[in-house]
Amino acid sequence: MDTIKLQLEPLTCPSCIKKIESKVGKMKGVEEAKVLFNSSKVRATFDTERVSKEQIAETIEKLGYQIIH
Repeated sequence: MDTIKLQLEPLTCPSCIKKIESKVGKMKGVEEAKVLFNSSKVRATFDTERVSKEQIAETIEKLGYQIIH
């Protein structure tokens, strides 16, 4: 298992949390996805054999959220 931490552009609504956690959390290989609204950070624990950091980041960006690199 590995953990990725991503900084997002500021989140504007609490429903953003549910949207991201739900979509990322349902990805095959993701054990847990947690969004911290106040700091606009995403933390995901995942199996590197089944999903990559890039796939997780891409999924978040497809939802319309900008990752700060």
